[in-house]
Amino acid sequence: MTVTIYHNPECGTSRNTLALIRNAGVEPTIIEYLKTPPSRAELIDLIARAGLTFREAIRQKDTPYEALGLADPSLGDDQLLDAMLAHPILINRPFVVTENGVRLSRPSELVLEILSEPQRGPFTKEDGEVVIDAAGRRVV
Repeated sequence: MTVTIYHNPECGTSRNTLALIRNAGVEPTIIEYLKTPPSRAELIDLIARAGLTFREAIRQKDTPYEALGLADPSLGDDQLLDAMLAHPILINRPFVVTENGVRLSRPSELVLEILSEPQRGPFTKEDGEVVIDAAGRRVV
């Protein structure tokens, strides 16, 4: 299985998502999008394939979202996209791409929807939430 993750190693959700991918026995291609941001076309494609709007794909917390006035509902998709490309920290994360689809994995366990390989053991998020039990089954 081929998996690509647009990753921020400083983000707990991104780290948990990466760990879930690896718990399925898959070593993904890791793109640290703050160092290597996607192109305009790639970002448009990721957002569209994930079934999101540009507003849903923009990160508000711990970003210049407010300072840039991005909460203004009159701003269009092109303006939001321009802001994300100028300030990649505004791109919500982590986006994960597999042959089964694209997900913005927030929460991290959304990645399970697009992984073909089963989880190989228990998994607990960094905050202590159990996601996969000892038998490899998702805890709901």
